[in-house]
Amino acid sequence: MLVDSSVLVRFLRGEPTAEVELLTRAMTQSLAIWLAPPILQEVLQGADRQDRFNRWDRVLGELPILLPNDLRAITRAAARLYAQCRWKGVTPRSAKDCLIAMYAIEHGLPLLHCDRDFDHIARVDRRLEIVAVP
Repeated sequence: MLVDSSVLVRFLRGEPTAEVELLTRAMTQSLAIWLAPPILQEVLQGADRQDRFNRWDRVLGELPILLPNDLRAITRAAARLYAQCRWKGVTPRSAKDCLIAMYAIEHGLPLLHCDRDFDHIARVDRRLEIVAVP
Protein backbone atom coordinates (compact mmCIF):
# COMPACT_ATOMS: atom_id res chain seq x y z
CA MET A 1 0.00 0.00 0.00
CA LEU A 2 1.03 3.61 -0.53
CA VAL A 3 1.10 5.55 2.73
CA ASP A 4 0.41 9.27 2.66
CA SER A 5 2.33 11.83 4.69
CA SER A 6 -0.81 12.45 6.77
CA VAL A 7 -0.32 8.97 8.26
CA LEU A 8 3.48 8.88 8.25
CA VAL A 9 3.83 12.10 10.25
CA ARG A 10 1.43 10.77 12.89
CA PHE A 11 3.36 7.49 12.93
CA LEU A 12 6.72 9.23 13.32
CA ARG A 13 5.34 11.39 16.13
CA GLY A 14 3.87 8.36 17.91
CA GLU A 15 0.26 9.56 17.65
CA PRO A 16 -2.23 6.76 18.31
CA THR A 17 -4.71 6.78 15.41
CA ALA A 18 -6.51 3.94 13.65
CA GLU A 19 -4.42 4.63 10.53
CA VAL A 20 -1.16 4.48 12.51
CA GLU A 21 -2.28 1.20 14.11
CA LEU A 22 -3.04 -0.23 10.67
CA LEU A 23 0.36 0.91 9.38
CA THR A 24 2.12 -0.58 12.40
CA ARG A 25 0.33 -3.92 11.91
CA ALA A 26 1.27 -3.92 8.22
CA MET A 27 4.91 -3.27 9.10
CA THR A 28 5.04 -6.04 11.72
CA GLN A 29 3.51 -8.43 9.16
CA SER A 30 6.15 -7.36 6.60
CA LEU A 31 3.52 -6.16 4.14
CA ALA A 32 4.73 -3.88 1.35
CA ILE A 33 4.67 -0.22 2.38
CA TRP A 34 5.53 2.29 -0.33
CA LEU A 35 6.45 5.96 -0.55
CA ALA A 36 6.13 8.33 -3.48
CA PRO A 37 8.49 11.29 -3.99
CA PRO A 38 5.93 13.97 -3.03
CA ILE A 39 5.10 12.06 0.17
CA LEU A 40 8.75 11.92 1.16
CA GLN A 41 9.06 15.65 0.52
CA GLU A 42 5.93 16.48 2.55
CA VAL A 43 7.09 14.47 5.55
CA LEU A 44 10.66 15.74 5.61
CA GLN A 45 9.73 19.39 5.08
CA GLY A 46 7.55 19.13 8.19
CA ALA A 47 10.50 18.40 10.48
CA ASP A 48 10.88 21.16 13.02
CA ARG A 49 14.51 20.39 13.89
CA GLN A 50 17.59 19.06 12.11
CA ASP A 51 17.81 15.95 14.32
CA ARG A 52 14.16 15.11 13.62
CA PHE A 53 14.73 15.61 9.86
CA ASN A 54 17.70 13.22 10.03
CA ARG A 55 15.79 10.60 12.06
CA TRP A 56 12.73 10.74 9.81
CA ASP A 57 14.94 10.55 6.72
CA ARG A 58 16.63 7.42 8.13
CA VAL A 59 13.30 5.76 8.96
CA LEU A 60 11.74 6.59 5.60
CA GLY A 61 14.93 5.57 3.82
CA GLU A 62 14.05 1.98 4.74
CA LEU A 63 10.88 2.12 2.62
CA PRO A 64 10.87 1.56 -1.13
CA ILE A 65 9.92 4.55 -3.26
CA LEU A 66 7.72 4.49 -6.34
CA LEU A 67 9.10 5.97 -9.51
CA PRO A 68 6.78 6.97 -12.33
CA ASN A 69 6.98 5.15 -15.63
CA ASP A 70 6.83 8.55 -17.33
CA LEU A 71 7.27 11.69 -15.22
CA ARG A 72 5.60 13.94 -17.79
CA ALA A 73 2.61 11.61 -18.12
CA ILE A 74 2.00 11.28 -14.37
CA THR A 75 2.35 15.04 -13.91
CA ARG A 76 -0.10 15.70 -16.72
CA ALA A 77 -2.52 13.10 -15.32
CA ALA A 78 -2.33 14.71 -11.87
CA ALA A 79 -3.08 18.13 -13.38
CA ARG A 80 -6.06 16.66 -15.25
CA LEU A 81 -7.31 15.00 -12.06
CA TYR A 82 -7.06 18.29 -10.17
CA ALA A 83 -9.01 20.03 -12.95
CA GLN A 84 -11.63 17.26 -12.99
CA CYS A 85 -12.08 17.66 -9.25
CA ARG A 86 -12.63 21.40 -9.71
CA TRP A 87 -15.07 20.79 -12.57
CA LYS A 88 -17.10 18.62 -10.19
CA GLY A 89 -17.09 21.27 -7.46
CA VAL A 90 -14.33 19.73 -5.34
CA THR A 91 -11.07 21.65 -5.03
CA PRO A 92 -8.36 19.68 -3.21
CA ARG A 93 -6.43 21.82 -0.73
CA SER A 94 -3.17 20.66 -2.26
CA ALA A 95 -2.49 19.87 -5.90
CA LYS A 96 0.18 17.50 -4.58
CA ASP A 97 -2.62 15.22 -3.37
CA CYS A 98 -3.64 14.63 -6.98
CA LEU A 99 -0.05 13.70 -7.81
CA ILE A 100 0.02 11.27 -4.89
CA ALA A 101 -3.30 9.82 -6.04
CA MET A 102 -1.87 9.30 -9.51
CA TYR A 103 1.14 7.43 -8.09
CA ALA A 104 -1.29 5.09 -6.32
CA ILE A 105 -3.40 4.66 -9.45
CA GLU A 106 -0.41 4.17 -11.79
CA HIS A 107 1.10 1.49 -9.55
CA GLY A 108 -2.20 -0.17 -8.61
CA LEU A 109 -1.71 0.43 -4.90
CA PRO A 110 -4.35 1.25 -2.30
CA LEU A 111 -3.75 4.51 -0.43
CA LEU A 112 -3.70 4.79 3.36
CA HIS A 113 -4.37 8.36 4.46
CA CYS A 114 -5.81 10.71 7.10
CA ASP A 115 -6.71 13.48 4.64
CA ARG A 116 -10.33 13.99 3.59
CA ASP A 117 -9.23 15.36 0.21
CA PHE A 118 -8.33 11.84 -0.92
CA ASP A 119 -11.88 10.67 -0.23
CA HIS A 120 -13.15 13.48 -2.48
CA ILE A 121 -10.56 12.66 -5.15
CA ALA A 122 -11.58 8.97 -5.04
CA ARG A 123 -15.17 9.96 -5.79
CA VAL A 124 -13.97 11.82 -8.88
CA ASP A 125 -11.59 9.08 -10.07
CA ARG A 126 -12.88 5.66 -9.06
CA ARG A 127 -9.51 4.08 -9.89
CA LEU A 128 -8.12 5.48 -6.62
CA GLU A 129 -8.48 2.71 -4.05
CA ILE A 130 -8.59 3.85 -0.44
CA VAL A 131 -7.48 1.52 2.37
CA ALA A 132 -10.46 0.85 4.62
CA VAL A 133 -9.65 1.70 8.22
CA PRO A 134 -11.73 -0.06 10.88
